Amino acid sequence: MSGGVSVVRSLAALRTQVRAWRAAGDRIALVPTMGALHRGHLELVRLAKVRCQRAVASIFVNPTQFAPHEDFERYPRDEAGDLAKLASVGCDLVWAPGPSEMYPEGFATRVVPGGAADGLESEFRPHFFTGVATVCCKLFTQVAPDIAVFGEKDYQQLTVVRQTVRDLNLRLEIVGADTVREADGLAMSSRNAYLSAEERRLAPLLYSTIAGVARAAATRGNVAAAVGDGKAALAAAGFKVDYLEVCDAETLRPAAPNDRTALGRPLRVLAAAWLGKTRLIDNVAA
Repeated sequence: MSGGVSVVRSLAALRTQVRAWRAAGDRIALVPTMGALHRGHLELVRLAKVRCQRAVASIFVNPTQFAPHEDFERYPRDEAGDLAKLASVGCDLVWAPGPSEMYPEGFATRVVPGGAADGLESEFRPHFFTGVATVCCKLFTQVAPDIAVFGEKDYQQLTVVRQTVRDLNLRLEIVGADTVREADGLAMSSRNAYLSAEERRLAPLLYSTIAGVARAAATRGNVAAAVGDGKAALAAAGFKVDYLEVCDAETLRPAAPNDRTALGRPLRVLAAAWLGKTRLIDNVAA
């Protein structure tokens, strides 16, 4: 017990607790995190507690989803603060394995997703979704939850995890939760802590820009022009845009409003952009 919530660091201890809950007939929800928790994460735990008797949050900064030049070493970590926050929303257990517990010596298996994992993030972080799919499959096997709750802020990740669960016939439901935003619209993210005061002032422009593109897509406006104008506005404000695209909301293939009209399918506007040394991602429905 630490910070008012039970913490386990070995797979044996985790499975002992899960077996006891199963014997009692409890349903179990998993909320995978990398720590540095904010209000968005806590909303995921609250939703997990609505859906199931037991909520497990994992805290593991997954090295396999970071490239060597990325921010693995400086990724924010605050376990004591995280545990206090999780206790405040009734989390039942924290699964906090070390790297050697998750990836013991000799580990050599990877889950390599395609489909929804192709394009967008993969154009800039080609390693990323293999790391995500592999660690998620391990977490699902370890915790054996009935549901796992992910935020829609990382929409492509959510879509890839759903696809992986479907393709591999894993026995759990993936639940998406609405993006939690600051009062000015900025999507909550652990990496927001990297922003300087001036960058933080500018950061909400990413959300307002993609919201404008979404309005153009929803009203069958000139989406290509809206995307171009959005990229130009972000660049003028000092952002370096990796991508800003309108996609099919399920497959994430590039789409246009007339595609949705013909097929009856929803769209999603997704974007990633750098502001200084901080990479922000966001998305909205269209």
